[in-house]
Amino acid sequence: MTAQSIQRLQYLCDTIPQLLNEIDDHIFSLKPGVSKWSKKEIIGHLIDSAVTNHQRFVRGQFEDVPKIGYDQNNCNVFNYYQQINGKQIISFWTAYNKQILELIKLMPQTALERRCFAGGEQSVTLAFVFDDYVQHLEHHLKQVVTY
Repeated sequence: MTAQSIQRLQYLCDTIPQLLNEIDDHIFSLKPGVSKWSKKEIIGHLIDSAVTNHQRFVRGQFEDVPKIGYDQNNCNVFNYYQQINGKQIISFWTAYNKQILELIKLMPQTALERRCFAGGEQSVTLAFVFDDYVQHLEHHLKQVVTY
């Protein structure tokens, strides 16, 4: 599955930035409700997911079953995604995912079999974390753009 996830992430890195940049800034920043994220904040959430999973991919290779989680709502609020220029957020999302893509391509299979805690009660392999990361990414991207 990891090979398919690598291909999928490559496709997303190649396709999604242009689609995001075509969204009108007003629409990109529009909050559908007080406690609902704007499209911009959804991309911000995906940046936070990238940051957290990047730590899992790196630290999971040399730490014994690290436990790495995050508070998605507070991370979104205190990263000030709603106030930051949308083009900056898109650029950062793109660069971070390209970095993760290169990291995963270089990781040996033995590293992908190492384990970490990723928010659940049971440890999972880094390969599982990566596959889940790409699925999570697509789930939220489909809330923002059609592709």
